[in-house]
Amino acid sequence: MDHWDEIRTAYHVARAGTVSGAAEALGIHHATVIRHIDALEARLGVKLFQRHARGYALTEAGADLAQIAQTTEEQFSQLAGRLTGQGDDVTGALVITALPSFSARLAPVLAAFQVDHPGIAVRLLTDARVFKLEYGEAHVALRAGQAPTEPDNVAQPFLDLSFGLYAAQSYVDRYGMPTEDTLHTHRFIGFSELKSRAPVMQWMTQHIPAENIWFQASDDAAMHAALIAGAGLGFSARGAEDGLIEVLPARSDWSSRFWLVTHVDLHRTAKVQAILAQLKRAAEHWVATEPGFSLP
Repeated sequence: MDHWDEIRTAYHVARAGTVSGAAEALGIHHATVIRHIDALEARLGVKLFQRHARGYALTEAGADLAQIAQTTEEQFSQLAGRLTGQGDDVTGALVITALPSFSARLAPVLAAFQVDHPGIAVRLLTDARVFKLEYGEAHVALRAGQAPTEPDNVAQPFLDLSFGLYAAQSYVDRYGMPTEDTLHTHRFIGFSELKSRAPVMQWMTQHIPAENIWFQASDDAAMHAALIAGAGLGFSARGAEDGLIEVLPARSDWSSRFWLVTHVDLHRTAKVQAILAQLKRAAEHWVATEPGFSLP
């Protein structure tokens, strides 16, 4: 593609808002960034950025170009992710995404996988956001809640996990022991993502007034830490109570299903099939040894 380097540079300036930020993201000198922008504006005959003291702001023409450049770069990333996942050998990069609370369980599984396959380099990404498998951001995603519906993804039921409503002793000492009839008078810990797919968060949205949610966190591990600290009432998986007091026992509509999600283009590759098999064996072990887990 003619002049792609210059277009890509403009896109990263748009993302970062500064020349230095784009230079750092691209691994090039800031003078090269400026040269690319100047050359591209001269070639197109339009101004793509308004220069100001704090950095670079997009013009209308720049915004149009940045949108096209973003789509193109994502397609390149998607292609790269698919190409690196192909082949008959269980080698190369393996990227797994999961909720932060699952990292303690996944890390030993992935480390054992590397013992069996020493040519694998693992990246475990723990974040509440949904990584885009279609753009090559991950090979396997462990997701919770409703069945993923993204096109071209293969979603397999993995585990079911039951949840109860809990409080720390410090919270009970301060506000009293909650009952089902007095929940509306108590403080709750919630998820900062309003469109969470987790059943417990959907229940909270339907039954707990927004003004009762006094503590919000961006991921499940932070929410659990706030629960232990006594910031409010919150949900915890059975078996992970850490000395918490059960306010309401596990309910069927609070149970969360976990899914193993892969992209259709990589699903049948040796590397992905091997790690899926390892994860399924781990799930059987968790079900046998930890309360709260069950197989779908």
